[in-house]
Amino acid sequence: MGDVIAIGPGKVALLEAIRDQGSISAAARSINMSYRRAWVLLQEVNGAMRRPAVLSEHGGESRGGSTLTPEGEAVIRLYRAMEAQAQAACSGEIAALLKLLV
Repeated sequence: MGDVIAIGPGKVALLEAIRDQGSISAAARSINMSYRRAWVLLQEVNGAMRRPAVLSEHGGESRGGSTLTPEGEAVIRLYRAMEAQAQAACSGEIAALLKLLV
């Protein structure tokens, strides 16, 4: 994987938007991201996983769409749980840091 960060806040936000919107393009629009950037991030996530986080259907009468796999749902759930635990564990430091900001 080299310098690629497999999972981070932007990628999790994209997965959540795909779950909510049902397509990569609608998800990208909803979080003010270009389709190209969303596609690249999604390729990085799927490429880093044993099983893909998102499955996409292309075109046709139903116009395709994208859905999260159980693994994609697990990524969101686990990332958000870790984020909450980290925030709770560091609440004092976060408060002190915020006092230093304008």
